[in-house]
Amino acid sequence: MNITKRQPVSVGEMITEEYLVPLGITQGRLAEAMGVSRKTVNELCTNRRSVTADTALMLAAVFGNTVDFWLKLQQRNDVWKALNTPKRRVRIDKAKPIAA
Repeated sequence: MNITKRQPVSVGEMITEEYLVPLGITQGRLAEAMGVSRKTVNELCTNRRSVTADTALMLAAVFGNTVDFWLKLQQRNDVWKALNTPKRRVRIDKAKPIAA
């Protein structure tokens, strides 16, 4: 996985800018299509909720793309945040290989 200095596009930004706005779909309509609450969709769109396997399956079904697309998008953001949050980075950097 390539790690960049610039934060990757977030799930919320992807949903909003690449799907909702161009297609003229509201969060309420997306929630209905996914079979979830509007609150769930709002939390995805505002990056307060992460994409799970279940959510990725629903988004893939609704938008006609793949589960991997959504999971990798979430994973890239999770890794970027881990490496770019000082407190988390200190903890991560303490990890050492196990001697054979």
